Amino acid sequence: MNDGATAGTAASNAPRPGPNRTVALIGLMGAGKSAVGKRLAKRLARAFTDADYEIERAAGCSIADFFQRYGEGEFRRGEERVIARLLEGPPIVLATGGGAFMSAVTRANLAARAVTVWLRADLELLFQRVARRSHRPLLNTADPRATLKSLMDHRYPVYGMADIVVDSANVAVEETTAAVERALADFWAAPKTTGGKTRS
Repeated sequence: MNDGATAGTAASNAPRPGPNRTVALIGLMGAGKSAVGKRLAKRLARAFTDADYEIERAAGCSIADFFQRYGEGEFRRGEERVIARLLEGPPIVLATGGGAFMSAVTRANLAARAVTVWLRADLELLFQRVARRSHRPLLNTADPRATLKSLMDHRYPVYGMADIVVDSANVAVEETTAAVERALADFWAAPKTTGGKTRS
């Protein structure tokens, strides 16, 4: 069944990550990482953790305030540390921030300790979902739609390195969650030495 889920392009000769690893959801703001992640965690009988929430808790302020006070560079360094700490614990379902996977440090940590799932969505859907929200510091620009398009152009080639890609369409969250669960099952059932090349 082709439900929009495919293997990513980051495959190497390394063994395929097994089901005893954290499942890390990546993608742009509005892709549905938190909504899908909460439901997926219940299906997998795991805890759900939102990396952005953990960053806010560690910093003692909102992400928007952190950006304003210290800048994006310092935020990204803190994000790397928080995600590394979360990956040291038991397997969870982890929703990461939109820029987290752009860090080579975080990509390496995720490759070593997690299975990465990119929730891929098109520009119109993403903008529809984020347009009414004001807590996205990267979109506080004169033309947020153009900014979002620029982020897509920059980040999507890197997101394509994820182990699994699932299209996040304008459907019920449960439908996308089920697609992710099926993609994970197919990924884990495939031969362990084939990397991420197997198509679900």
